[in-house]
Amino acid sequence: MFKTKLLSAAVIASAMAIPVSHADTIKFWTMEIQPERMAIQEKLAEAFKAASGHTVEVIPVEEAEIATRTTAAFAAGDLPDVLNHTVQHLLPFAEAGILDTGAATDVVEKLGVDSYAAGAVNMAKSDGEIVSVPTDGWTQLVVYRSDLFEENGLAAPKTFADIEAAIKKLHNPPAMYGFVAATKVDEGYMMQLIEHISLAAGYMPVNADGSINEDTSALKEVLSFYKVITDASPEGELFWKQSREQYLDGKAAMIIWSPSLLDELGGLRDSAPVTYATDTTSKELAEKTGFVTVFSGPGNEAGAAFADVRYLGITADANTDVASSFVEYVVSEGYGQWLSQAPEGKFPVRRGDSAGSTKYEELWATLPVGVDRKAPLGAIYPKSVIDDIVAGLSVGDRWGVKSGNLATASKLVNSRVMSQVIRQFVDGELSLDDAAAMIVEKHKAL
Repeated sequence: MFKTKLLSAAVIASAMAIPVSHADTIKFWTMEIQPERMAIQEKLAEAFKAASGHTVEVIPVEEAEIATRTTAAFAAGDLPDVLNHTVQHLLPFAEAGILDTGAATDVVEKLGVDSYAAGAVNMAKSDGEIVSVPTDGWTQLVVYRSDLFEENGLAAPKTFADIEAAIKKLHNPPAMYGFVAATKVDEGYMMQLIEHISLAAGYMPVNADGSINEDTSALKEVLSFYKVITDASPEGELFWKQSREQYLDGKAAMIIWSPSLLDELGGLRDSAPVTYATDTTSKELAEKTGFVTVFSGPGNEAGAAFADVRYLGITADANTDVASSFVEYVVSEGYGQWLSQAPEGKFPVRRGDSAGSTKYEELWATLPVGVDRKAPLGAIYPKSVIDDIVAGLSVGDRWGVKSGNLATASKLVNSRVMSQVIRQFVDGELSLDDAAAMIVEKHKAL
């Protein structure tokens, strides 16, 4: 069991002597450092103070610096009380004793584990505890032209086979590309697609014991499928920019993208105009678009979704009672404010205030998104689409999370071995067998 904060009898007695009216100040480190997001968090802290009497100092920390600054603060005995962090930090922080895992477990159980999306909670589970409290997340989406699928009698692209069938029917370059897949190996976007497709196929590069997976059967399914989608893509070095541009121009039948595309499809961002329509602010393309979150390949009929989840950790040095109360407030009374920082990228991992409730999902759909113009997602997409988008968080996953090997998996992602070898394979420089074997050997060498 990870380190859980223990209080001596003297400390407990002292705490019991403090009157209820006593007001404390806690420190909150946040990765949401943009000025408009900081303003929202400051207002949330003020609302918490009005409700509880306790003060929260909101301190911005760059996401890239969270790990190093937290480790240094832990060594100095100067941790904040509450720490905003990503899924990558869950186990390293817990194993180091930085997080009060017992406090986080208590908060989630008090709020109701069943009120949460299962995927977000499962990612945070280790050694029988929920090591940090999930706040928000997003899942990668298969974005597709639902109007063209319907016209051609095609099933929604929920499986490898569905996508392959749609490509055969819809691929007609240069007017329409069946898919726009990433081929630029030095862009993180390509590894995101590879991990998403791997999860769908049931391929994990790391075994439960931390060793590299040498069984290449599912890996070959990933490689073969990636070749299918790149063969249906434009030529050149492709990354997120080209896939978004081609889709917004009406020249891509399918892409895989993050939900930040949701407001752009609605014509709310001038830097990403919907050139498909005469009026670049039109919702026409959004109305002709469908989304798939739970995507499956031959080795994983249940499907999976690549998810990025954010958490609030209660630290080992925290004023536990006040820190726990603040975290509870963020994902209950203050949840709308928290999600409003960027609704298109902050899906509610807590769908309602009890099991079966969709209170927070419904609230989220009313929050305005966009840059140059604002509109709620519920005004752009029907409820069925909203429900489908949020559903992905129930099965959200990442390499190595369930087996406790996220650190090893992250090293494999950052090495971009699979991007490099897959590019050689789709360019015809390697056979399928050689590409699979090379990936295994390069992963083992790391």
